[in-house]
Amino acid sequence: MITLLKGGQIYAPSPLGKKDILIAGKQIDSVAEPGTIHLQGIPFEEIDVSGKIITPGFIDSHVHILGGGGEGGPATRTPEIKVEDIIASGVTTVIGCLGTDSVTRHMESLYAKAKGLEAEGISTYIFSGSYEIPTMSLTGSIRRDLVLIDKVIGAGEVAISDHRSSQPSFRDFCRLAAECRVGGMLGGKAGILHCHVGDGEQKLEMISRLINETEIPPSQIIPTHCNRNPDLLEEAITFNKRGGTIDFTAGADSDNGKGGLISISEAISKCIEKKACLDHITVSSDGNGSMPVFDEKGNLIGLTVADQKNLLSHFRCLIDRNILEIDKALKIFTLNPACCYALRNKGEISPGNDADINIFDSRFSLIHAFSMGKKVMENKKLLIKGTFSQ
Repeated sequence: MITLLKGGQIYAPSPLGKKDILIAGKQIDSVAEPGTIHLQGIPFEEIDVSGKIITPGFIDSHVHILGGGGEGGPATRTPEIKVEDIIASGVTTVIGCLGTDSVTRHMESLYAKAKGLEAEGISTYIFSGSYEIPTMSLTGSIRRDLVLIDKVIGAGEVAISDHRSSQPSFRDFCRLAAECRVGGMLGGKAGILHCHVGDGEQKLEMISRLINETEIPPSQIIPTHCNRNPDLLEEAITFNKRGGTIDFTAGADSDNGKGGLISISEAISKCIEKKACLDHITVSSDGNGSMPVFDEKGNLIGLTVADQKNLLSHFRCLIDRNILEIDKALKIFTLNPACCYALRNKGEISPGNDADINIFDSRFSLIHAFSMGKKVMENKKLLIKGTFSQ
């Protein structure tokens, strides 16, 4: 299928101005001045996107595609994600993970779910493992998974500073980071160790020791939920300024961080104030994971499900509140995760890259979307559904 998008305002995420985009098959063939692409003798679809804003599809680097939760017993296991919910959130690429539960959730099921979502229309990757160390894997080790399994790009989400973690020793943590490092090198992947950071007093102490006491570089570790509380945010900014990438979780309220999280706007503002490197910041949804609330004794007192649609509301908030310009805000949701996780041909509107494209109106309401060159949303109407969706 060949599609010509005519006259849109392109943020690639860098601002390119008004351009035409030619999509051929699954890839972007060219980005050119308006009216300079001429097609003859072949069937194609032409779409007028003048007055619209064209961006890369969002990359959500922390999604419980298989469901998560379970902290309150079997009835609190959260449901699997649906492809239509992913597309409606402006997301065209996800990285799936397991969480607390590695008993009723399995790596084989996670891999199968990722393959299923890919067949339904989006790009997928996964982390091997769950909260505990030693980690689960598909082949017997994280290193082998990284080399032999196409979709595995790292280990995670491994819990630290949390009463739900396996309370790993520093030695075991270092060994896992080393497995990610070497496995990534052998497999031609980033080999990221993706760490869930809880509310404990240790915060990023384990990661700081790793950087101080070993030869493993800060770029090998990406801690998530770094906007959990002010003290953790401060440590995360310090880690970022040493060369590490930090991930913020898009909570339920884009203005005041409802649910205990510091809002994305406030967290990014603090990063700007402290002169953190914005290229090493990502935002993920924790989509379809549980958002448990515990009392001071560690008892579960509340539970909700994280919604992937929070990504779009937080993105808009960064722009509406003049915290970041459009291109800089967009990078956090597109090019930054593509670079940090070494996702080739993702995160940028450029010839040769995958045709993952969002088309917004002037208020950043999603109008059309393409995933791997296929039109998946048109005039706000979803064009694809999950295999068993009604």
